[in-house]
Amino acid sequence: MSSAATRPTGPDDLWSVDEHLDDILATVRPLEPIELQLLDAQGCVLVENVTVPVSLPPFDNSSMDGYAVRVADVAGASEEFPAALEVVGDIAAGAADPVRVGPGQAARIMTGAPLPPGAEAVVPVEWTDGGLGEGPASGMRARSLAPEGAEGQVHVYRPAEARAHVRAEGSDVRAGELALKAGTVLGAPQIALLAAIGRGTVRVHPRPRVVVLSTGSELVQPGEELAPGQIHDSNSFALTAAARDAGAIAYRVGAVADDAETLRTTIEDQLIRADLLVTTGGVSVGAYDVVKEALSSVGDEDEPGGGVDFRRLAMQPGKPQGFGTIGPDHTPLLALPGNPVSSYVSFELFVRPAIRALMGLTELHRPRARAVLKADAALRSPRGRRQFLRGRYADGEVTPVGGAGSHLIAALAKADALIVVPEDTESVEPGGEVEVVLLG
Repeated sequence: MSSAATRPTGPDDLWSVDEHLDDILATVRPLEPIELQLLDAQGCVLVENVTVPVSLPPFDNSSMDGYAVRVADVAGASEEFPAALEVVGDIAAGAADPVRVGPGQAARIMTGAPLPPGAEAVVPVEWTDGGLGEGPASGMRARSLAPEGAEGQVHVYRPAEARAHVRAEGSDVRAGELALKAGTVLGAPQIALLAAIGRGTVRVHPRPRVVVLSTGSELVQPGEELAPGQIHDSNSFALTAAARDAGAIAYRVGAVADDAETLRTTIEDQLIRADLLVTTGGVSVGAYDVVKEALSSVGDEDEPGGGVDFRRLAMQPGKPQGFGTIGPDHTPLLALPGNPVSSYVSFELFVRPAIRALMGLTELHRPRARAVLKADAALRSPRGRRQFLRGRYADGEVTPVGGAGSHLIAALAKADALIVVPEDTESVEPGGEVEVVLLG
């Protein structure tokens, strides 16, 4: 990679967590914008400002089922002395040519229907007899059940001020105003607004396609029976779920055996549908750690900035890591360690920010907080390593969950935070303050 020359290169040198992350974020760039249909753009980031072409609402309309009236005709109305008005017609939502309301007249009007010419306010049907002459009505009868309800007289028992129960044209947003800013993440409310102002498509950074694969001949698909020496593959499921949680379209590839040629072929096959590749396992120094072997001839070393660099980080868990670009499109690849906790912590620290950078987001990282350590004993950490321990966070306090082992999946499942112990700290006493990464 282009930035690797400025980083630690000796066999005994360690990269810091920040150096490794900076290297990743210096390489990963937002995906090229595309035009998507609204529902396909959910979760994506806008790349341009969107202005309002037509005011919302586009016309004065009723906020109630009731009667459109003139203010003077209902002034002083009461249950003892109701205003008697001639009903001149029905106005339903979507009506294109509503009737005109003149002196002494009213029109039945439905919620969302345009305020008719001549009318100045809407009185709710509960303020009237509903045209039935039987005292205050509890609701408006369907026209199909009472066609005469749009004719005859209605008695109004309360006065109404001008514009009462009327939604004014442009009271939500006006034509020419900014609807959504570039950089907005499109959730359901934003998509509703785009639809309301008539936008059928929108220009966005697409959600990145992330391919996750795990390596190891000992891995068996969940649901299959274990033979001696085998374990179920959990990493690929965990990281695929985590990638989706981060906003990606994630694809899980079944576990690949410890064979460099098989792994190499699998990775090459997956490049066609990947904006980012994530592998787990096979990056340490064991005789069967095949990811390094396989990627030595898959990368694009002959291209400027190409290839995958394997390095050791000053962190625990997650010391062995790999990062680079491969294939003709320089697809980013992050190679994570195989222990489940190491793999997940590495994802949160490095892969999640890369995914969000590909999406064009500016907030790349999980939120962090300061917390008081609630524990029975001091936390120990090796000097020179940034340690990430699992914990549960609540009300400004964090309690460790499980030990420091990188295989403790059950403890990870109970955690909602990572406790960060800095490189220069060897012990944190109960009651001391620590930094936590909030996972929830």
